Amino acid sequence: MTADLFADQTPAWQEPICPGATVLRGLALAEAPAILSAIEDITRRAPFRQMDTPGGFRMSVAMSNCGPLGWVSDRQGYRYAAWDPATGEGWPEMPEGLRALARHAAASAGFAGFAPDACLINRYAAGARMSLHQDRDEQDLRAPIVSISLGLPALFLFGGPTRKDPARRIPLTHGDVVVWGGPARLHFHGVAPLKAGEHPATGPFRINLTLRQAN
Repeated sequence: MTADLFADQTPAWQEPICPGATVLRGLALAEAPAILSAIEDITRRAPFRQMDTPGGFRMSVAMSNCGPLGWVSDRQGYRYAAWDPATGEGWPEMPEGLRALARHAAASAGFAGFAPDACLINRYAAGARMSLHQDRDEQDLRAPIVSISLGLPALFLFGGPTRKDPARRIPLTHGDVVVWGGPARLHFHGVAPLKAGEHPATGPFRINLTLRQAN
């Protein structure tokens, strides 16, 4: 993956969710093999693990990170850290091609100048889910979120600025990218329990990469 690959690349189609949020269907499809290969390298150094919430519950999603900062959760709270608490070492470097894809996706959705410094890698097995939440641990909430889906299909839940707002159920498949920012930046979102299946690229898993400008 190199930055020049995205010069003329456009989404297969762009599907608005609400002002500030859109799905870029198939945008990451061509780069998926390189991304998955990079994830194998990253998770050899920073293995997937199920983190604990501040309340003491174990997350159903297994996680890793790459980039200068990584998102972590434990009894001390949610936060970004420059090192992996499991190893005490810095997170693996974010591949430049992945960074370029995220910048391209953000610009395609109307958010030029995105400079991600954190990439949370989530691995969903059958039954894993992500409850409705806001991404608000970042210092600058003006930057968007870029979320890349690979592997098994999932139902992405995208609500409003309060937890009580109804959430749309948006099917996501291999290669889809969701971008949200601006008026939608603090909308609640999550993932419905993953249905069992087998994907030729990821086996029994869904892989989700969420890129953020954390610092």
